[in-house]
Amino acid sequence: MRTVVLLLLGVHLANAVSHSMKYILTGVSEVDSFPEYTAVGMVDDIPFVYFDSNIKRMIPKTEWIKENEGADYWNRESQRESAYIPAFKNNIQIAMQRFNQSAGVHTLQLMYGCKLDDQTGAKDALVQFGYDGEDLISLDFKEMRYITPVQQGIPSVQKWNNDKGRMENDKHYFSSECIDWLKKYLDYGKSSLKKTVSPQVSLLQKYPSSPVLCHATGFYPSGVTITWMKNGREHHEDVDLGELLPNEDGTFQKTSSLRVTPDEWKKNQFSCVVEHQGKTKTEDEIRTIGGDSVPIGIIVGALAAVVLLILIGAAGYAVYKKKQGFKPVSGSDDGSNSSAQAVPQA
Repeated sequence: MRTVVLLLLGVHLANAVSHSMKYILTGVSEVDSFPEYTAVGMVDDIPFVYFDSNIKRMIPKTEWIKENEGADYWNRESQRESAYIPAFKNNIQIAMQRFNQSAGVHTLQLMYGCKLDDQTGAKDALVQFGYDGEDLISLDFKEMRYITPVQQGIPSVQKWNNDKGRMENDKHYFSSECIDWLKKYLDYGKSSLKKTVSPQVSLLQKYPSSPVLCHATGFYPSGVTITWMKNGREHHEDVDLGELLPNEDGTFQKTSSLRVTPDEWKKNQFSCVVEHQGKTKTEDEIRTIGGDSVPIGIIVGALAAVVLLILIGAAGYAVYKKKQGFKPVSGSDDGSNSSAQAVPQA
């Protein structure tokens, strides 16, 4: 009979409280059944607004944004996003030319936003561009310069870094304006966004020869670190870290797997260490569960969630702009009216 071994080990939980706001914009080509443009706004990795080119309206995804913003906000957000539909369509064609492509399904995405550490006050910008799921351009916020790992990104990087006005605008937005909106949204949703829920942590193994899976679930906020220990020291070999995934109740789950032989497991002391929000929890009970319906079902559900996130444009990053380089512009004429900022314009 197949069994799944569930091992609950000592778990240390500790981390600083960090919050983030980001927008993920996605354009796709030649996919009839999917919107050619989508935009998802997220606070602490929870979607709070959504727009696509089919509905052509920015809509609320949480009660706290719905209750705190009125018609002017939604009209303004909808008009801005609608204006970017032709820009993304044009940019996909330009990107295809840059990458010597004449047809096929292609994806342009942009992720941008900011992070704030509640305890230290440290700020950081989140800006990543890419094409067809590959990294293209990112912002080094400490050095305040754009960088690229590929030749196709060089013209854009050179153009942006040499545009002093643009760089000052970006610096102001990510260090001030974006942070102000993040704080505002955190205040809107403080009853849910500032709650803290510790994770439940377990080790799962389908067969003695299978990888051991460290599964942390039910935690909030999303910031969590999972590491492996071998005989009291950090262990990084044969380790695969999974994606952060949402649960239906608004909490999160994450996994890390360790490939290890049964003999090595017996001869050494392995443990999984999860860090989250300054709390400590210790479990040392070992149980054997017959069958694989419950734990494996969790894993299968997690994989399905990954596919869903990709489809709504909430995973992966990319955008390619203009032959001379993309030009992110302010989300509105008056930046104080909108939390959006770095959007593409051909």
